[in-house]
Amino acid sequence: MRAPVSVVVPTVNEEAGLPACLGALFEGVSAGVIRELVVADGGSSDGTLEIAEEAGAEVVRCAASRGGQLLAGAANTQGEWLLFVHADTVLSEGWSAAVEAHLAQADVAGYFALGFAKGGLAGRLVAGWANLRSRMFGLPYGDQGLLISRQLYEALGGFADIPLMEDVAMARQLGRARLAPLDAQAITSPRKYQTQGWLRRGGRNLWTLLRYLGGVSPETLAAAYRRQ
Repeated sequence: MRAPVSVVVPTVNEEAGLPACLGALFEGVSAGVIRELVVADGGSSDGTLEIAEEAGAEVVRCAASRGGQLLAGAANTQGEWLLFVHADTVLSEGWSAAVEAHLAQADVAGYFALGFAKGGLAGRLVAGWANLRSRMFGLPYGDQGLLISRQLYEALGGFADIPLMEDVAMARQLGRARLAPLDAQAITSPRKYQTQGWLRRGGRNLWTLLRYLGGVSPETLAAAYRRQ
């Protein structure tokens, strides 16, 4: 019986974080959970593609747009389930068992609890808010991963082909009733928070979310996000 899960990782110049991301995924290969790995690259000019190919990933080249990359990556998979993971995210030990436990729920998507590799109290507070937001409002972000059956993914039409907020758009389509936390963590890089300041970065993320929910286009938000 073929392994059920296809993993999609979107990348643009992710050579720093990608090795750790892919290294954590090998647990799923050993456990017979992962069928294939697809890296959807948006035009990397560093060593990202070499790292992906050395790990045995299929590389799909496409325009640099998070939603479009996820769409393109998923279109090149064959598994019954799709697991979307950001390139600067490392799944915690035991994640494959949490994924296996969820596979009986084809009509419910799963996401991981957020954690930061570093950050102390500030990191724990930001992660705590993210996990509370996910549970209370059904709004997990992309850095928490998304496990979804192909059946449900295709019924929803896949990710929106937008440069930003594709994760929120998908979460809103699913609704809180079709989202469930997985018993494992997605440990993400705190680099942007450390560079910009935890409070400042967290505030900008919240403001971006509120603007999106208020009707501002993802293209406008993406342009502002890149200037941050």
